Amino acid sequence: TEQTNYDFNVTVIPGEEIQMQFQYNAHIYDDASIERMRNHLIQIIRQVVNNPQTCIHELELVTAEEKIQILEMFNDTAAEYPREKTIHQLFEEQVERTPDHVAVVFENQQLTYRELNARANQLARTLRNEGVQEDQLVGVMVERSIELIVGILGILKAGGAYVPLDPEYPEERIQYILEDAGVKVLLLQQHLQGHVVFKGKYINLDDISLYDKDDSNLEISTRPSGLAFVIYTSGSTGKPKGVLVEHHSVLNFLQTLEARTLLDDKDIVLQKSTISSDASIWEIFWGMMKGARLYLLEPGGEKDPATLVRAVQSYKVTHLEFVPSMLQAFVDYVENFTNVETLASLRYVSVGGEKLSAHLADKFHKVLTVPNGTLLHNTYGPTEATVEVTSFVCSEAGKYENIPIGKPNLNTQMYILNDKLQIQPIGVAGELYTGGVGVARGYLNRPELTAEKFVENPFIPGERMYRTGDLAKWLPDGNIEYIGRIDHQVKIRGYRVELGEVESALQKVDLVREA
Repeated sequence: TEQTNYDFNVTVIPGEEIQMQFQYNAHIYDDASIERMRNHLIQIIRQVVNNPQTCIHELELVTAEEKIQILEMFNDTAAEYPREKTIHQLFEEQVERTPDHVAVVFENQQLTYRELNARANQLARTLRNEGVQEDQLVGVMVERSIELIVGILGILKAGGAYVPLDPEYPEERIQYILEDAGVKVLLLQQHLQGHVVFKGKYINLDDISLYDKDDSNLEISTRPSGLAFVIYTSGSTGKPKGVLVEHHSVLNFLQTLEARTLLDDKDIVLQKSTISSDASIWEIFWGMMKGARLYLLEPGGEKDPATLVRAVQSYKVTHLEFVPSMLQAFVDYVENFTNVETLASLRYVSVGGEKLSAHLADKFHKVLTVPNGTLLHNTYGPTEATVEVTSFVCSEAGKYENIPIGKPNLNTQMYILNDKLQIQPIGVAGELYTGGVGVARGYLNRPELTAEKFVENPFIPGERMYRTGDLAKWLPDGNIEYIGRIDHQVKIRGYRVELGEVESALQKVDLVREA
């Protein structure tokens, strides 16, 4: 056999029939990968022979069999979900099932499902009197508290969609979002009045007179296609952009979570994410649709691993969410300072927002999975596709050099395409697109950007898909491996940051000449 210094060689032997020989390093390439390459090469040769005038960019690498595997097998995600309902309808149904179960706890305060529903109904009537209706955007600038949960549910029950505003945001950013979203009604707490200049109607959630009205359920005035919330993400032009997410998309996401791991009225979810991030969606809504108890972490506690460990120990938390950087701090703390048996209640941890390293997944497995059976799910998803579109159970991580982001969620399609929107073969990197019922309506007041990012789905006529701007590749088992970005967007502790927005802010500083 001819010797070679290369890991992969193709030798072409001319004659009446062209023969090709593949030589490869079996430590790098497996037989299945080589067989796919062989089929791709034959696929290209056939196209060229059949039509010598074909442009190179029109050639398709993917074989018919591989296309079926990707489009029909890897994306076989169809499932039932409550498509004809809204978030608050499901909540009201849960109230009927567990009226006297504790729904939400913050410090020394708590409300049962019946009490939480009653307060939200009373607030909703006030909002209806202020003219709130379907698709109207209502601002929520409230610190983590019981009032926050009442406010969000009240807006949804009134028919509106909530716009979360982190009180720690700079005043300029809050002002911009209020104006861009056309907010006419703003919910806040007494101590936050004066935090921002607002010409619309303030509603102080600390005002006890809000809660002396009829507390029965209101007539449902929202369709499943109505807006549930608008979350603002970093924008490349220097201004954040609002993502329009509908009720049915949220319910499909919650159904995916339910299919992944059962949650019931004995479970306890810790709410620690800022409401301006979409991680708060599963923290707030998932448990409340199933009768679980929601513990609200003290403001600022989400940044301190010791506080998080104490919360899990004290409240017997079963479900928790992290970005990898904070998960690293949490696992390090548990490893060095904690009797891990005191965290035995914790059975489900979700991690997302950044790339998860194999080292961290292995450490989690050693520190929490082996002694306690705690499961770690690596998740991926942009706000534009309703929180999350793929998930991977990290107990299987040992088989992979890089931790995959997983397989598509329920009623979700994932595509890895080239710049001509052609399917990339298994193992070949391309831009990641996502389709399905989780795809958002678009960007608020950004028709051109919406048209650029939310494009026609060439594989399912009449539907749209979202361009994520992420590079990824299919693995042979149907999992997806995340590779990186194709643009200048970066993530800091799970938050999307467009460098253009940073540059724009720097250029406003008098001492900065150029950024």
